[in-house]
Amino acid sequence: MKKLTILSAAMIMAFSAPAAMAKVSEAEAAKLGNELTPIGAVKAGNADGSIPAWDNGITSPVAGYEKGMHHPDPFPSDKILFTITNANKAQYAEFLTPGQNKLFELYPDTYKMNVYESRRTASLPQYVYDATKANALNAELVANGNGVSGASISVPFPIPNNGLEVIWNHILRYRGVDIKTARSQAAPTAGGSYTLIETAEEIRFSYSRPEVTLDQLKESNTLFFFKQVVRQPARLAGTALLVKETMDQEALPRQAWTYNTGQRRVRKAPNVAFDTPGTVSDGLRTTDDFDMFNGSPVRYNWELVGKKELYIPYNDYKLHSDSLEYDQILKPGHINPEFARWEKHRVWEVKATLKDGMRHIYKTRVFYIDEDSWQVSLTDMYDNRDELYRVGTAHSINYYEVPTHWSTLEIFHDLQSRRYLAMGLDNEGRMYDFDAKLSEANFTPDALRRAGIR
Repeated sequence: MKKLTILSAAMIMAFSAPAAMAKVSEAEAAKLGNELTPIGAVKAGNADGSIPAWDNGITSPVAGYEKGMHHPDPFPSDKILFTITNANKAQYAEFLTPGQNKLFELYPDTYKMNVYESRRTASLPQYVYDATKANALNAELVANGNGVSGASISVPFPIPNNGLEVIWNHILRYRGVDIKTARSQAAPTAGGSYTLIETAEEIRFSYSRPEVTLDQLKESNTLFFFKQVVRQPARLAGTALLVKETMDQEALPRQAWTYNTGQRRVRKAPNVAFDTPGTVSDGLRTTDDFDMFNGSPVRYNWELVGKKELYIPYNDYKLHSDSLEYDQILKPGHINPEFARWEKHRVWEVKATLKDGMRHIYKTRVFYIDEDSWQVSLTDMYDNRDELYRVGTAHSINYYEVPTHWSTLEIFHDLQSRRYLAMGLDNEGRMYDFDAKLSEANFTPDALRRAGIR
């Protein structure tokens, strides 16, 4: 696929930079907010105008929106520009990934991509932009790349030097401070039948708090707390998970606990990481697939391949709408393509290759990361035979009351079983609460036990 020109001297060093290299010069950092957006994307559009210039993104909620609502589409009048199918995909080959091509081949009669006008809607609060520039000057990888120091609130490496810095940008991107969600997931069979799994989740981002200091983060060594409780179906209700994620995972790896309703006990769960099957996922994703990638990057070598233009899911407000029912979305083989919106955007391509002596069911993973948000938008996962195994897509919107750009639905396609997992379904549920007030007391083993008791 066609690669774009790397855009700065620091980026040119990406292919030879050692993993410990970090920080940029004052001159490089001065580009943030000028030729680069405040978090490091190229502000200008592309040569043919199919990608526009970034113009601050969405800066206020859509008229009529009130907190607690599903988010009205800012672009309800946008029309489909063209549709990519298995029959015409060769015309768009330079803007498609191997995973996308494979989905066209597997479902030639039903899978398609409706492509719309590209709109660079990603935006963040001003204090996040302010933190980004400080991070550019001070952040560095520690613990052989298994941690970050000198950063807070926003992405640590807005002008990245290597692939490891890019994946840490995804891990540490701003998504709010205290959040409560009520989401569902489903893993349809080949025939399309499914059982809906309803979960309640709470997240406390220690790293993103506006008042946080570097000394506090160093002392606590905490990125975030995450708690998930299954509410439905009845046979799984009360199953619960608690995670404390750390900044320096060599000094202290991820801490996790589970609550089992049958035993009515909380247990430490050191195996909630890497390629352990994801919670109630029917074996269709790994633990580190959650949020497209999470956790320690230690098992892989990370190569920054470069930048390119791709069609990625974006501004998926139609797919997010509470006017849809899950039966309208979940179809055999893949979600209903009529509700998905694809746009051309620039992405960072990062290739993760399993290190010698390390174990994971994915030998190679290729991540395509939106330059405007550092959200992994697409990922291709390869097995130990170097064959494409799974394909992930993150359908995203701007949650403009925050604001933050984040996925509204994540899909993991298992190409061998021809099944998929849809995570984050919220059309029939309550909307995210970004104004939740959560303390660390919400995230203790005792709190997990109380949350799990039916």
